[in-house]
Amino acid sequence: MSQGSNFVDYVKICCRSGKGGAGSAHLHRDKHTAKGGPDGGDGGRGGHVIVKGNAQLWTLLHLKYRKHVIAGDGDRGGSALCTGKTGRDEILEVPLGTIAKNADTGEVLFEITQDGETKILTDGGRGGLGNWHFKSSTQQTPRFAQPGEPGQEEWNILELKLLADVGLVGFPNAGKSTLLSVVSAAKPEIADYAFTTIVPNLGIVAYRDSKSFVMADIPGIIEGASQGKGLGFRFLRHIERNSVLLFMVPADTNRSITEEYRILLHELEEYNPELVHKPRILAITKSDLLDEELKQEMKAELPAGIPAVFISAVAQQGIDALKDLLWKEINR
Repeated sequence: MSQGSNFVDYVKICCRSGKGGAGSAHLHRDKHTAKGGPDGGDGGRGGHVIVKGNAQLWTLLHLKYRKHVIAGDGDRGGSALCTGKTGRDEILEVPLGTIAKNADTGEVLFEITQDGETKILTDGGRGGLGNWHFKSSTQQTPRFAQPGEPGQEEWNILELKLLADVGLVGFPNAGKSTLLSVVSAAKPEIADYAFTTIVPNLGIVAYRDSKSFVMADIPGIIEGASQGKGLGFRFLRHIERNSVLLFMVPADTNRSITEEYRILLHELEEYNPELVHKPRILAITKSDLLDEELKQEMKAELPAGIPAVFISAVAQQGIDALKDLLWKEINR
């Protein structure tokens, strides 16, 4: 399966909950009782469509081709106050960080952030009350009961925003995939052309004393990405869930380090102004191309107020210092 088809972060599904079972209008009869009172039971609840968090999943691929989800109907009530069987629930397991929306209104319904957390996406219909509920001193043998409520049918959107400690932000060929492949076991595609990475990649970075943190390579950021250029802003939403943003600018950029950093920051601000308030670290990549004198000259021109480190993933330079900076920011 190709890299592009392996990662799915958006699905639109038609969800139909089950209808509730009708209540029973039964009157008690047996060989010792000729005219017993009402004993009709309630109908069973219709099945819900439920979303459940699963920490072992990282994509919505398993739901990509499941366009209709139909829960079971509740059974009707029985005699002797027997309640009908509850309809079968449909459970959709999703990765952590999944947001559910109403497809027609765009309203955000809920977000799944914990393993095993469950939320009802579409409520099943309530079962009808049996005639036992309607007896009174003036109506001792009601011969009617409530029908069950109908189920709901609606289109919903499930949208994944990756949960990661560190998000890599940079233009194509800034070295994001190379860094991720060096510091983790992730195997992103690496090549010397733009847009090598067309889907986000996650990697677990080992740190000192058996500690670790999660790093995400977010593709598609170019000048004008927030207006839809290149891969557009399709993957920018994943940055919203990252604790720390690592801006990566190559040492051989045609612009100045500060100019390229500000362009990246501007694209994030255009997409979501709240992103500029996240902790940021600047990494100057491919620094094995620089000598010490050139590094000192560049340090004087770096943007103020942001921690910066010179690294080379290929030459394994500055990697430990970068990890220390990231760990400090994650746990600030």
